[in-house]
Amino acid sequence: MLVENINTAQNSFTIMSKVRDYAQFVKLRLASLVVFSAAIGFVIGSGEVNWGKMLLLVLGGFLVTGASNGFNQIIEKNLDKLMERTQNRPLPQERMSINESFALSTIMGVLGISILWIFMNPMSGILGTLALILYVVVYTPLKQYTPFAVFVGAFPGAIPPMLGYVASTSGFGNITFEAWILFVVQFMWQFPHFWAIAWVLDDDYKKAGFRMLPSLGGRDKSSAFQVLVYTLFLLPISLFPVLFGMSGIISAIIISLCGAFFIYQAYILYKECTVEAARKLMFGSFVYLPVVQLAVMFGK
Repeated sequence: MLVENINTAQNSFTIMSKVRDYAQFVKLRLASLVVFSAAIGFVIGSGEVNWGKMLLLVLGGFLVTGASNGFNQIIEKNLDKLMERTQNRPLPQERMSINESFALSTIMGVLGISILWIFMNPMSGILGTLALILYVVVYTPLKQYTPFAVFVGAFPGAIPPMLGYVASTSGFGNITFEAWILFVVQFMWQFPHFWAIAWVLDDDYKKAGFRMLPSLGGRDKSSAFQVLVYTLFLLPISLFPVLFGMSGIISAIIISLCGAFFIYQAYILYKECTVEAARKLMFGSFVYLPVVQLAVMFGK
């Protein structure tokens, strides 16, 4: 009896360990944020929300994002070994093999794109495919050579709300002006977001040869100034949904208040050029985007 209980406990531990590894492999928290943006775009684009279709969008979007993150970790396996924040991932620690990782990523990618294409519309499948290819084939290898990778990575990173909006439409799924507005807002947000993360993790990134900050000097006034400039431009761009009739005055007030505080955080980073200021801006960016998107959705 005791032996059976020990075996059961060991099996449970093994299963939970594998679940944790898979969650780490697909970058569960990041994937959840991406899917959230797509879901918000879907609701904004819907007259009356089809919840069944929305659940399929969430599933398809999650699988495509998980596949992108998986392929990214396969490519960067040896680099992940060099950085403290990534060296405990399942691939560097050899808790997952390359074959298992590749098979899992391929299955998730094919299933996710198929769900988007069949149950949403063809354009949703095309956008999902484009996001995966740009992230894996272009952005991931480019990170090792130039900070310009942040600009390239902003394109697949801005597709989710556009994809969600397109998924809410019928037929082939045309990309409307409203979908482009959602894309542009998330596109511009990514620069202060990514650069704040890069500032905090600059020492770790350098171990793998990544230069993600916009200035060659790294954590300097030039990088901080560019963060501030992009944050300043983000505010009027975030008001596009209001200016073009997608949302109302309450949304404009909420977006303006969020934008003002975000600009203040970016100014503090420019003034102090410290890791602590960058960390506050980073957490501010995690709050900013969902609040703005929810404001647009509820103000529709």
